[in-house]
Amino acid sequence: MPYPLEKTPLALTDKSALVFLARIGAPVVYVVREMGNMGVFMGRTLATASVPPFKFGLLMKRVQFFGFQSLVIILLTGLFTGMVLGYQGYYTLAQVGSTALLGPMVALALLRELGPVIGALMVTARAGSAVTAEIGIMRINEEIDALELMGLSPFRYLVAPVLLAAVVCMPLLTAVFNAIGIVGGYVVGVRFLGIGAGTYFGEMMDYVDMEDIAAMLYKSLAFGALIAWVSCWKGSRAGYGAEGVSRATTQSVVLSSVLILVFDYFLTSILF
Repeated sequence: MPYPLEKTPLALTDKSALVFLARIGAPVVYVVREMGNMGVFMGRTLATASVPPFKFGLLMKRVQFFGFQSLVIILLTGLFTGMVLGYQGYYTLAQVGSTALLGPMVALALLRELGPVIGALMVTARAGSAVTAEIGIMRINEEIDALELMGLSPFRYLVAPVLLAAVVCMPLLTAVFNAIGIVGGYVVGVRFLGIGAGTYFGEMMDYVDMEDIAAMLYKSLAFGALIAWVSCWKGSRAGYGAEGVSRATTQSVVLSSVLILVFDYFLTSILF
């Protein structure tokens, strides 16, 4: 004979326990649902971006926005990152009598980690936030609904060009970041601290190989797709009003930055 409900040992009759479980479960359900929605969003974007017709005019505008308009901040951050690496690396290596390895240390640090990561963070702050705000404003002005009413795909006209432009531009911007960073390390190491130019570049050529360059490319491609994905997703989900767009932009930058660091860990564990 079954127990009455009030006498069942496993029955949860305490409202406080139910409230506690609901508070724990609600965020988990929200995160899982959002991850599923983001996955569907990315799948539709990839499907649209891989099927003609391609909007080359829109793509070139996005390439100019992501690429050329980001050059100044990439050059500045790359130069001073390399100079800081030059100083810190020199005084660290001097403790073990290996200052000749400054060139490889600067190059490997930039190629493997700092170039892709810092470059992606800069592009997120400059371009990703702007894309989120732009799409968010279009959403609250019902411009996206107007595209759908005219039979035009928002994914083809808004999202796919952003994804393709980010994937094209991020490896190039990362290469520029690394190149100017190596120059910054050269200025500090050779011009200020007295390391020979031949030693700086010669040792660098001995230690840097194609695997390091390939790792830079893989990471920058992944980060470019990630920036475009999160920026467009958050923009399409922006709330109404200036506050909603502002909140979506902040969430886009924060989420992109966190995911860049998380993905960097997993990519590093796979590639090295």
